[in-house]
Amino acid sequence: MSTKVISLNEVAQHKSKNDLWLVIHNKVYDITSFVVEHPGGEEVLIDEAGKDATEAFEDIGHSDEAREMLQKYQIGVLDEASQKKEYNVNVVRAGELPKEQKSGSSWRIILPALAILGAVVYKFVVAPKSH
Repeated sequence: MSTKVISLNEVAQHKSKNDLWLVIHNKVYDITSFVVEHPGGEEVLIDEAGKDATEAFEDIGHSDEAREMLQKYQIGVLDEASQKKEYNVNVVRAGELPKEQKSGSSWRIILPALAILGAVVYKFVVAPKSH
């Protein structure tokens, strides 16, 4: 059995709740029958209908079970001209914590801690005492 090759233009023609195709990692899926069952609601799928939904899919952090379930909806692969070679995603699986980014991540903890420390010092040390 050969895999059907589908263009992104053809995928774009299937963007309604009753006819919903999308692309994830250059594979084309017809998820029309799954829309109402989607645990995240049908709206998120309809928003991605007819286009490459890889980044949205990966940003959410789907489980291995969800990824396995997706396979039964595959109807083909994206044609070579439409395929993306790279995606701007940090693959997160459900139940995992995202990998910590190196650049400036410690400042996200230090700055709020310094602000709290400054408020405490002001309240108990600097602020005039009223009796």
